[in-house]
Amino acid sequence: MPDRDLEASFANYVGARRPALVRVAFLLCGDQHHAEDLVQSALIKAVAHWKRIGDDPEPWLRRVMVNDHISRWRRHRGRERLMDVVPDRAVPQHEEHAELAAALAHLAPKQRAVIVLRYYEDLTEAQTAQVLGVSVGTVKSQHSDALKRLRGVVPALVQTGG
Repeated sequence: MPDRDLEASFANYVGARRPALVRVAFLLCGDQHHAEDLVQSALIKAVAHWKRIGDDPEPWLRRVMVNDHISRWRRHRGRERLMDVVPDRAVPQHEEHAELAAALAHLAPKQRAVIVLRYYEDLTEAQTAQVLGVSVGTVKSQHSDALKRLRGVVPALVQTGG
């Protein structure tokens, strides 16, 4: 595939799928700015591999976003962010995702990734395991632990059959 075709393919994909990728990233991290950074970073990495992944880039991009988010969480957990100036108001979030993001914030990053990939992205256990680079058994245990924690935090959010 010539370079111009690759560039066009990438540009078309980004134009069509970027909003959906940002929504997934937001649910993974709970912060709109960080979500946009996750997507941008994943797309930058994707350019170098587009010839190989261009036919079906979603699984590759999801895995990059999940891994980048977990890495960032590990580097920054427990740290406070000090600011010179306190903002006048909070950054507006997408209201439809605010309650879900607040509940997901109580989960560990891998549990959160499992829930987002299984329920929001509607992936199977096997597909989720592939994206996360873990076994199906790990997906099942993370899923079970996450639902238990969510039931404790927001009982109305998770159905009893979950």
